[in-house]
Amino acid sequence: MIRDGGARLTELTWTEKSAADFVSDIDVAAEGRIREVLEQHEPGATILGEELSPGAATDALTFVVDPLDGTTNFLHGYPVYSVSIAAMVDGVLQAGVVLDVPRNVTFTATRDGGAFRDGSPIAVSRETLPGRALVGTGFPFKHRQHITPFLAQFAAVMSTTAGVRRAGSAALDLADVACGRFDAFWELMLAPWDIAAGMLLVREAGGVVTDLDGAEAPVDHTALVAGGPAMHAWLLDTLRAADGRATPLPEPQA
Repeated sequence: MIRDGGARLTELTWTEKSAADFVSDIDVAAEGRIREVLEQHEPGATILGEELSPGAATDALTFVVDPLDGTTNFLHGYPVYSVSIAAMVDGVLQAGVVLDVPRNVTFTATRDGGAFRDGSPIAVSRETLPGRALVGTGFPFKHRQHITPFLAQFAAVMSTTAGVRRAGSAALDLADVACGRFDAFWELMLAPWDIAAGMLLVREAGGVVTDLDGAEAPVDHTALVAGGPAMHAWLLDTLRAADGRATPLPEPQA
């Protein structure tokens, strides 16, 4: 459905949910189709989705669904967007899948079962030197009160690393951390459907995912810092220092 929509972008209807935050008929239709399939296999499960059911997770089986992560990219024909679905039981992530739609690559993870790209095991980067690190981020385009602190953080990270990238799909950013393309990633506010599957991917690939306080990140509306153990620790401390909350760690020596 999404690929078909991508071939007829000029025909799609899309509206503005809030400033710079769009939804198209493809987002809504894709979530409806995902809901139909999930309810066939797991009747009675809670479905927490971005477009049709933005409620809350329950203690029972809950599916957390982003039917099209990277809608603005999709609507402009920029080939970075994904589908993200995670399963939680009693509030604990159990399984997740992120489909890179344009590249037709599937990332999967199960609790204590590892993380995979098209069936092959993946692992986070082992990089320890910030000067060699490629870091992903997301701009606070929906939460513009975060622009000023983000710019301070961005300057601190950009001045110390090999580069910073902003692709536009948090689910894929986390998949890129899980497979080692990004050494680390941060964003100041994300929704549960943006991150649920990607969080499990990173953790099962040997990485760390926390909030800005260093606590285990919840499947909720939250800031997120993710990476391999060494780069996560460095990035977290760098971000907190940019906020005036901590002293940065010295750069590790080779």
